[in-house]
Amino acid sequence: MEQTAVQAMKARRLRPDARLPEYAHPGDAGMDLFAAERLDLAPGERRLARTGVAIELPRGTEGQVRPRSGLALKHGVTVLNAPGTIDEGYRGEVGVILVNHGGEPYTVEPGMKIAQLVVQPVLRVQVQETSDLSDTSRGAGGFGSTGY
Repeated sequence: MEQTAVQAMKARRLRPDARLPEYAHPGDAGMDLFAAERLDLAPGERRLARTGVAIELPRGTEGQVRPRSGLALKHGVTVLNAPGTIDEGYRGEVGVILVNHGGEPYTVEPGMKIAQLVVQPVLRVQVQETSDLSDTSRGAGGFGSTGY
C-alpha cells in the first residue's frame, strides 16, 4: 500500500499553555483540537471555544473542524457549524463553535479535546455563466426528492 505524502502545517501557540493540534493514532484522519480555557455550556447554549493556536495550512488546502463522536454521544456536545471551514489564508486563532444539545450543563476544561481538524485539498473552479445546464436523471429534485 502506498503512503500519502506528508505536508507541513505550521502552528503557533498564542498562549504558553496551548496544545498544538495532534494526531492521537497513526492513520487517523483528524487531529485533535484542544480547549485553551474553561467554558461552561448550559443546555441549548452555544459558545466559541478558543484553542490558543493559529495555523498556516499547506497551500491548496482547507481545514475542516469536525465534532468528536465521543463528546457528542456521551454529552450531546458538538460542533455547531460542522464542518467549520478554515481557509488557507486565515492566520487568526482557531476557534470552535460548540453547542450543548444535552440535558445537563457541560464544562470544557483547558487541555480538553473539543474537536477534530481534518486538512483536505481544495478544488478551485472558475464560474462560467450560462443560459442552460445539462440534463440529469435527478434534474431540479431537491430536499426529500429521493424519499425518506
